[in-house]
Amino acid sequence: MEARLDKWLWSVRIFKTRTIAAEACKKGRISINGTVAKPSKTVKDGDTVQVRKAPVTYTFRVLKAIENRVGAKLVPDMMENLTPPDQYELLEMNRISGFVKRAAGLGRPTKKERRDMEDFLDTDSAAYSEEFDFDE
Repeated sequence: MEARLDKWLWSVRIFKTRTIAAEACKKGRISINGTVAKPSKTVKDGDTVQVRKAPVTYTFRVLKAIENRVGAKLVPDMMENLTPPDQYELLEMNRISGFVKRAAGLGRPTKKERRDMEDFLDTDSAAYSEEFDFDE
């Protein structure tokens, strides 16, 4: 059995929509058996599909080529996850490290950054007023 790559990626719930799956193929983030693939490329049973979702590269083996979306409980019957453990460690390290810092001066501060600045300024002004007693 054969299926279009973008439909298969959507049907086994690797991507939320078929459009997102097709865009990933067009950007060269999907490869079948080591070859970069277009959305219309057909996948067959036994093919190895690699999906790059920064910072991780997931690897899957096609057990059953389908074009209709299946329930989450049936996904293990359609594909086998061959992703090495070091890729998941990379994902965990990225999650632990927190958000990616943006370049200074680009955009407004986030809510958390604004609160941190306010806390810093409040504690700094309190220390200043204790050092110099203005009430006397």
